[in-house]
Amino acid sequence: MTTNKITESVIEELAIELLEKQGYRYIYVPDIAPDGENPERDSFEDVLLLERLRRAVGRINPSIPADAREDAIKQIQRLNSPELIANNEAFHRMLTEGIKVSYQKDGADRGDIVWLVDFNNPENNEFLITNQFTVIENNIYKRPDVILFVNGLPLVVIELKNPADENATVKSAFRQIQTYKQAITSLFTYNCFILISDGLEAKAGTLSSEFSRFMASMPSNIKIHVRILTKVTVQLFFIDILSMTYFKNKHSKHVILYIKNDTIITNA
Repeated sequence: MTTNKITESVIEELAIELLEKQGYRYIYVPDIAPDGENPERDSFEDVLLLERLRRAVGRINPSIPADAREDAIKQIQRLNSPELIANNEAFHRMLTEGIKVSYQKDGADRGDIVWLVDFNNPENNEFLITNQFTVIENNIYKRPDVILFVNGLPLVVIELKNPADENATVKSAFRQIQTYKQAITSLFTYNCFILISDGLEAKAGTLSSEFSRFMASMPSNIKIHVRILTKVTVQLFFIDILSMTYFKNKHSKHVILYIKNDTIITNA
């Protein structure tokens, strides 16, 4: 049993540990930054991990020519409506219905579908967790607490607040998300859902959800359930995020947390 004084960074580290136990691989953000040892972004404006996406698309769609697969990736990069919701809805259709491409085969035009996520074989996807992922847009710097990437796509944003600070509530986490949506809209083009927590309470919602629509537990047909009470059980079953056919990681575990005297005690 371990004991730590509650701070926002402790809550963040705990979230990372919980997700690592469910099959996510932690990536140290400075290493993959444009100026890092192993850069995976050309600039801080980039929100996609393109090489990981290319590898995943190739792995999931091996029978489709490389040029057609690259065209599919370019289609998700060219979502440029002035309305964030319109871009997000277009991406959602591509994610859940596949991306239409065409190419020449045996001298004839052929149409096909490129998939970004393998919904039939969960192990064929790559699940990453990062924290303090810097995004710069219009010279504005923002660093969301935690981002979950699936196949290089930033599908989930998590904002955490310190329960020991009476002003840092789950509502203030929601307000922070609204600030991010205004400042770094490109990140939210690819967003599927948002988690907000103050360490005592957690809620999940979507890009367009008002605070009243964020829920402590999602409908049973969505295999994600996050319950944060005085005694906390966390189950995070992830993903076919928006097509409502989530697959469950077979290594998922229950972690019991206790909040006592501003201290987290966990049995992990």
